[in-house]
Amino acid sequence: MNPLAYVELHRRISPDIDAEIATALESLGPSSGAVRRSITGLLGHQRMRYPLSVLPLLVHAAETGAPGPAVPLSAVHVLWWTSACYLDDLADGHGRHTPAGLGPDEALLASFLSAQALPIRIVQAQPVPDAVRNALTVEIVNCCIDAVEGQLRDLRGDGRDTSPAAAVATYHGKSGVPFGMITAMAGILADAGTERVALWREFGEVFGILWQLFNDQEDLLTGRDEDLRNGTATYLLACALEETPLRSRGRIVELAVEARGSGRARTELRTLLLTPAVLRRFEKGLTKFRDDAHQVLDELGGDEAYLPALRQMVDQAAGMHLT
Repeated sequence: MNPLAYVELHRRISPDIDAEIATALESLGPSSGAVRRSITGLLGHQRMRYPLSVLPLLVHAAETGAPGPAVPLSAVHVLWWTSACYLDDLADGHGRHTPAGLGPDEALLASFLSAQALPIRIVQAQPVPDAVRNALTVEIVNCCIDAVEGQLRDLRGDGRDTSPAAAVATYHGKSGVPFGMITAMAGILADAGTERVALWREFGEVFGILWQLFNDQEDLLTGRDEDLRNGTATYLLACALEETPLRSRGRIVELAVEARGSGRARTELRTLLLTPAVLRRFEKGLTKFRDDAHQVLDELGGDEAYLPALRQMVDQAAGMHLT
């Protein structure tokens, strides 16, 4: 088999992922019609812009040569991130973007079910040994707790005393832990063994940090400027503080606060964030995490028909676009 691009794998298998989610919703039975409608509405509203649901497929295939058995995990991945992205919008004050046909309370309840209850039902329905089923369930529960911890840290950040290391710690909880969950689950399902599951988790966590850095760049490139509007202590902001003399850092912190409600402050802060010295430091971080992800993949090895697609995902997430 020739090496497969991850986008092509997604094109092939995305109907199976949709069918898995539909089956899970249908299994709720006739008494849960409101739940089905609400989760379906949330899924339609919060569509994933990138085909990252292939990640557990590729991990499982790297271990076994077969992506298909991991389709239920891809469904879990879609459901989890559907909920996480909606709750993130709410936390950022974007509650006005409620899914069509749903009230805000309905959407909130649907997001809770989408993150935990429905994914657990999916893994509990799998024809695998009890120990595997239980291990997969524990991954979902632990991820929900750790990800909320990361989100709470993000909400409390105000740009003061931040550092690149502190930003990465927040990213690890918000994005690294969920990606680490799904790659570890794929390793567990593939019966990869404790050491390899730990490495797959490490890979997912590093990839999740890279993906958050990619999102940070996209936010600025698209002009959404949600991080600036929300006063988010991003890795790029931390790089700007590190590159600024101590006596002048107070101005950047002031701008980060003012940018929540001032277009002028956002413009001034954006200019400071995009200076060559700041971007060089940011790119250095990107390169480090990219190299870390590739090193873990090199250590893992596996089916060479699928490993190149994982490397491709890493390289795309690690691209430097703010130039």
